[in-house]
Amino acid sequence: MSGATGAGAARPPGIRPRPVDDPDLRLLVFHHAGGSAAAYYPLARDLPRTWDLVLVDLPGRGKRHRSPPITDMAELVPVAAEDVLAWSGPPIALFGHSLGATVAAEAARSVIDHVDLRWVGVSARPAPDHRVRTTLDRPDLPDDELMRELARTGSVPGRIDEVPDFRDRFVRLVRGDLRALGSYRPAHDRTPLPAAVTAFGGTKDPLAPPASLAAWASETTGPFRWRLFAGRHFYFLGTAFPALGRAVREEIQRSLARRSRTPVRALGASGTRRPAFLSQEATRS
Repeated sequence: MSGATGAGAARPPGIRPRPVDDPDLRLLVFHHAGGSAAAYYPLARDLPRTWDLVLVDLPGRGKRHRSPPITDMAELVPVAAEDVLAWSGPPIALFGHSLGATVAAEAARSVIDHVDLRWVGVSARPAPDHRVRTTLDRPDLPDDELMRELARTGSVPGRIDEVPDFRDRFVRLVRGDLRALGSYRPAHDRTPLPAAVTAFGGTKDPLAPPASLAAWASETTGPFRWRLFAGRHFYFLGTAFPALGRAVREEIQRSLARRSRTPVRALGASGTRRPAFLSQEATRS
């Protein structure tokens, strides 16, 4: 870890749909397994104009397509944490879907002492201690079988079979991301996040049923809320995307209203902690 902050440091690649140079808040978004940052571009339509949205590509795709994918969560989280540090300065909020939810939560835990973290949104991912077993726990399934399981979640790009090279690359990315998820071992003595947390999910998601989302309450000492939407794992795609955008905006605004800005301790030599691991709604205030 370099310990670099956003001020004066070279920033990692990220998609900024409408850059804001001096934002009231910066929201960083981490994508799902096999995906890329571009899928979350529509979020920009429903956020305040004074917020800066940064869509982060994990290694191996999008703006980082020349970097090899990382298949170990203990190596992936420090990369994401460096991204958060590099974009720090204004108050920070993090959001992640599926794989991205785990990455966002653990990156938040790594940098909490060094950024003004206001909110963490976790979508379609069971809480760390709430294991949900699915066929996607087996990343070495034959290609056709893996594609069938992915199709059940709605994560297979349309007409992908018409472009064999693209299909092969997609399968390789998904396998690597699933291996990263399979390597995740949350530490039993991890410190709960002192920031507001909201869990999002679909009412019929077999990969992250509602009970597994509610269990995120134990991951924070701050306010916890959860919001459910009709649908499965990708409950927000298509015409439902604005509803997610509005919900993210509302949850961040709620957290901002509850908490005044707190001073941020100067970075030390490392800049991040070691990773802590080898519409229905409910509220806890």
